[in-house]
Amino acid sequence: MSGKQGGAVWIASLVRRWPDLVDELSPTGRGALRERRGGGPVGGTTAPVRLHVSDAVRDITDGVVELEEAVRERLGLRPVPPAPVPVRLRRIAGLLDRIAADPLLAPHVEDETRRMAARCARALGDPEQLVRLPGRCPACDYVSLRALPERAEVRCVNPACRRVLEAEPNPQPTTDNRR
Repeated sequence: MSGKQGGAVWIASLVRRWPDLVDELSPTGRGALRERRGGGPVGGTTAPVRLHVSDAVRDITDGVVELEEAVRERLGLRPVPPAPVPVRLRRIAGLLDRIAADPLLAPHVEDETRRMAARCARALGDPEQLVRLPGRCPACDYVSLRALPERAEVRCVNPACRRVLEAEPNPQPTTDNRR
């Protein structure tokens, strides 16, 4: 994937999944309180904070802050006021055209956003996200190319083929949860 396209995919994934990650931090708001024998709720019962989710929230928050600061510094832009993670991600997304023009910055942004999206997905218990690529497999001619971002790999998911391609094609990817 090119820097702009790849970065856009992972930024969109992070913006979409961030609220789910924050909700997972303390799952008390989802279910009812435990009940004691006799039917009454147990007072003061709360679910524990999920430390692996807390670590992911901290890691992604720090990563987004550092990435935005690095991007703005590299592009010669003035610093901006602090903001929540989704706002910072949207600000980075707004700079993707300029980022794509920098041969060192573009792959860095794509790699970092891919890493953070994968960390978010793992904390939410998701399997590795597949990204559907347009075009046909050069070996079997099926429309079955998928990017496996955590492995930085493109492969054909046609069961009769399963070819792993050496280099990722550049077309615009779309999110696909099918295998």
